[in-house]
Amino acid sequence: MDFSQVVTTLDHFFTYPIFTINQTPITLSSLTFFVFIMCMFWIMNTILRRFLRNQLQQRSKMPVATQYTVTRIIQYVLLFVGTIIAFQVIGVDLSGLAVIFGFLSVGIGFGLQNLTSNFIAGLMLLFEQHIKVGDRITVGDTEGDVTEINIRSTTIRSLNNIAIVVPNSEFISSTVTNWSHGDPKTRLEIEVGVSYSSDLDTVMHSLLEAAKEHPLILSHPEPKAWLMSFGDSAWNMRLLAWVGDPQGRRQIQSEINCAIVKKFRQNGVEIPFPQRDLHVRSPLPLPLSSVTT
Repeated sequence: MDFSQVVTTLDHFFTYPIFTINQTPITLSSLTFFVFIMCMFWIMNTILRRFLRNQLQQRSKMPVATQYTVTRIIQYVLLFVGTIIAFQVIGVDLSGLAVIFGFLSVGIGFGLQNLTSNFIAGLMLLFEQHIKVGDRITVGDTEGDVTEINIRSTTIRSLNNIAIVVPNSEFISSTVTNWSHGDPKTRLEIEVGVSYSSDLDTVMHSLLEAAKEHPLILSHPEPKAWLMSFGDSAWNMRLLAWVGDPQGRRQIQSEINCAIVKKFRQNGVEIPFPQRDLHVRSPLPLPLSSVTT
């Protein structure tokens, strides 16, 4: 086989129609060119995203979550434009976007419903910003900080420093607690029981003092101490205090609990153990007539 035959064979191999899209034959060479263009746009997208992120962090006062949203939207737009250009280059007419909708319908028919719903949910999260990067959220039994919102899923860094990947559709279809959305102030509720023999004014003063002395407790709204109920062996007290950042509330609550223990010991306030009183009665004497001989 001479060189011309090799060239003819390779040309036939790379130009042989594999399938047709919108009356346009797709060959191996056009597919290779399409992948090449998409890879180039992906590389450009990565470089541009890093450049914009660095510029926004250095020169802009825009919040971090908004910066992340802007860079993500630019990334999606650039990828969309790259896809349109790649299709046009290989000769596929995308007028009216009919072909794209056809691809979506085919994908949904092949079991990509979850992927489509997660993608749409991800766009809703980026535009609505009910959940942003850096927010402290609770999804089900999982509490952590949002570190990344991707096209399919959102990454949450749990309190145990474990990365948990949650599908975006979960944030749309289920209840999510966002501790950082809107006003980030969070109220701590600390309950403690004190002995009935304690001085009530001393108890109230000790609770409020433990809260007010902590540097991260807000003065407005000011802390409050309540007598909630009368238990079997104790007054059930509740201390209410506000923190400005929900991410550190567990540590703050632990520190206030320790401060309450110290205040109670200094002021002679007792935290009683649960107790039950047992009364033993003498047996009733049996009548003599019931005694058999």
